[in-house]
Amino acid sequence: MALKPQSQIKPPRMRPVWHTCICARIHVGLFHDAANVLGCLMTRLISLLTVLFLGLAACTPTSGPDQLGADGQPLPKAYKIRGNASKLQFRMLDSVNALRSASGASPVQLNAQLNAAAATHSRDMSAQNRPWHFGSDGSSPLDRIARAGYPGPLVGEAISETYETELETLAAWMDEPGTRSVILDPSAINMGFAWYQEKGGKIWWTLEMGG
Repeated sequence: MALKPQSQIKPPRMRPVWHTCICARIHVGLFHDAANVLGCLMTRLISLLTVLFLGLAACTPTSGPDQLGADGQPLPKAYKIRGNASKLQFRMLDSVNALRSASGASPVQLNAQLNAAAATHSRDMSAQNRPWHFGSDGSSPLDRIARAGYPGPLVGEAISETYETELETLAAWMDEPGTRSVILDPSAINMGFAWYQEKGGKIWWTLEMGG
């Protein structure tokens, strides 16, 4: 099965500083327009994300002195990931399922194989120092989930290079039609979510959706 992006991958978009997100998507015989489905629900989704952000404000500490970027402007303070990794994964799962429910899609479940594939790619993006969907050995998202032992098809992958929290990253993904359609795809039944944080604080997030 060949990887067929839903749309052309654009140059990385900064949001607001040091934040890029792009997605890859595979067609599975079901064509739909998630943007149209969301047209009348965006107000509800924005409100939902606002509630989620407020509820988790205490879980998103920042640390470290201001550092200057190449343009001389202060870099955003890093969100330091602490505590049990599974708690963060389930927090993201709950947020994704709340958005899917609002759009009329069925909930997804965390999958260990997809988590492993996401973790591998997050670390590999850091090693390559660029947010894209291919591994340092030329592997594709399809290759990664197969190596991790996932038996189902790949619905899509969302990635990000940022200093922001997981929920701010989710909000950025929801702002982009490509990543939004991956997250809300009705054919998805499983989700993988992982990250790699560098010593300087930069986080490489990866989300996999499987059928």
